[in-house]
Amino acid sequence: MRFIFSALFSLCFNSLLTCIPHTLFAQALALAEAKECRERQGLPNFFRKLESHKPVTIAYFGGSITEAGKGWREQSTAWFQKKYPKAKISAVNAAIGGTGSDLGVFRLQQHVLAHHPDLVFVEFAVNDAGRKPEDIYKSMEGIVRQIWQQNNTTDICFVYTLTADMAPTLQEGKFPQAASAMERIADYYQIPSVHMGLEVVKLAKNNELVFKGKPEDFPGKLVFSGDNVHPYPQTGHKLYTEALVRSLPALAITKRNFAHTLEKPFVANNWERAKMIPVKEATFSRGWQVIAANTDTVARQLQNQFSYLIKAEQPGETITIRFKGTRFGLYDVMGPGCGQYEIKVDGNPAILRARFDAFSTYYRANYFFLPDMEDTLHTIELTVSAKIMDKAAILAKRSTTIDNPAKYTSHACYASQLMIIGELVK
Repeated sequence: MRFIFSALFSLCFNSLLTCIPHTLFAQALALAEAKECRERQGLPNFFRKLESHKPVTIAYFGGSITEAGKGWREQSTAWFQKKYPKAKISAVNAAIGGTGSDLGVFRLQQHVLAHHPDLVFVEFAVNDAGRKPEDIYKSMEGIVRQIWQQNNTTDICFVYTLTADMAPTLQEGKFPQAASAMERIADYYQIPSVHMGLEVVKLAKNNELVFKGKPEDFPGKLVFSGDNVHPYPQTGHKLYTEALVRSLPALAITKRNFAHTLEKPFVANNWERAKMIPVKEATFSRGWQVIAANTDTVARQLQNQFSYLIKAEQPGETITIRFKGTRFGLYDVMGPGCGQYEIKVDGNPAILRARFDAFSTYYRANYFFLPDMEDTLHTIELTVSAKIMDKAAILAKRSTTIDNPAKYTSHACYASQLMIIGELVK
């Protein structure tokens, strides 16, 4: 979860929310009080199943802090398995580094709900740090409503992690803006929340922990991470797990067949209609080729993100999408051999969307959205552009030089999933 990419992933939002009870956007968001656990309605169905020795599935939904091996995800699963040895506990790793709840709400069905989880941990506070509160409301509420529309007995828990630059706000007794916005949704739907980083901040304030460094360089102290963000498993992640475990007794509320209710939305235009659709459902020109992990190095590198991926290298190759709705995006690839799209919306002049940036020394999953649209029929044309970018100049922004020119020669475009709020029209 490279939170520094958040500016590159930022969306162009033009529409104002039309309905938020008890709040005005003209007012600044009041930061939530920093509290490790807010139990609200707890996790009644999940713990009832555990205590009845029934099988349960836990989905871990977030960014790279959650995706990390040997981290709080695996550590907490191990804790549940040890605590409830008679229950069969399965875990779903539905976390993708460098992504926030804006992508999450679209991929929820494929990556989480397809597994029919009993509990969903939602962790996006770090990667949502650069987003506006009103945009966080839309995506986080969309996640909640999609989960309970599928199964209103699925329990949800929001979990918050931190970066070193969030520590001053937390030390002042307040959650940073993203977590505070998520608390509005959690409070509205009575979803429990756990901030797993408050003990980290306390230890740092007491000079018992340093946020960044090598453990061997700070004898007698805990070293949280090597980069101020991604915790070491034996220190930062361990503290995260301990915070979650401390909170679980308060969340272990058991009620028989408790049904979570969906009433009036917190925001009227939340993203509960968001869906991710394989790009093969669109219309594309003959130059697009399906690439697979057994024959293509990019597909192989990204096979955990993409089960279906197409590629075109020649300028002019086009993907055409018709849909009725308000938002369109593409889940695709950025990397050294990538070029840019020319995008036309409803026949208007084309805009360029580069799939290469200053970090593109390797291939990574990425995504972009177009600005909000009126809820009507739209035609989107994505065309591989003939315009050549100066990749050397772009990389130079981060003092990176091209050591292997052949690696950067291609200006291809890739596509995997369409992201739509609305309905695809054939």
